[in-house]
Amino acid sequence: MERILLIEDDAAIARYLELELKHEGFELIIENDGENGLNRALGERFDVILLDVMLPKISGIEVLRRLRKAKETPVILLTAKGEVSDKVTGLDSGANDYITKPFFIEELLARIRVVLRGKVINNSLQWGELTINPDTYQVMVSDQEIGFTKKEYDLLYYLLVNRNIALSRENIIENVWGYEYYGDTNIVDVFIKNIRRKLEAIMHVRMIQTIRGIGYVIKDN
Repeated sequence: MERILLIEDDAAIARYLELELKHEGFELIIENDGENGLNRALGERFDVILLDVMLPKISGIEVLRRLRKAKETPVILLTAKGEVSDKVTGLDSGANDYITKPFFIEELLARIRVVLRGKVINNSLQWGELTINPDTYQVMVSDQEIGFTKKEYDLLYYLLVNRNIALSRENIIENVWGYEYYGDTNIVDVFIKNIRRKLEAIMHVRMIQTIRGIGYVIKDN
């Protein structure tokens, strides 16, 4: 049974997540301030930590920074809507992912499954015969390298890290192009078309699926 540590000071949210996560078969431990949460995270083994950003005693970002000096336990930040700086700071400080409140439990469960699967192995991501190496920016199918531009690589990597999660064009723009991009979201479709053309010429399978009315997803092969 996977153990999850929830560090959250909102009693209503904590209770809601307790009911939902235990129903899904997880063992959930709850701490309601940063100090006790950090001590628990450092002193025990957890498979995932759900970490609120706004916490009493020690902020979630500071908890994350101190935790990363000792452990690499996967951390998903729970952030309030619009706290862009907290998201960026959290990811830069070592968070594996973040989710914005309010959120649907199905999305949180999907993100938990992603980090639990540990898809990043030896700094590489794999999907069938395809391997992405973030250290060298190489995309390999078996022993053959496929040439990608930096933005094509970033887009493919983001989709693969978030496999089985339907990602909207807006979400992709925000995370691949950045918050300061104000162009047309159709640019995502153009890049997806180019990526598909390069992959399918070698793999002969459609890796990136279109979710009509939403965006794109890579599902487990």
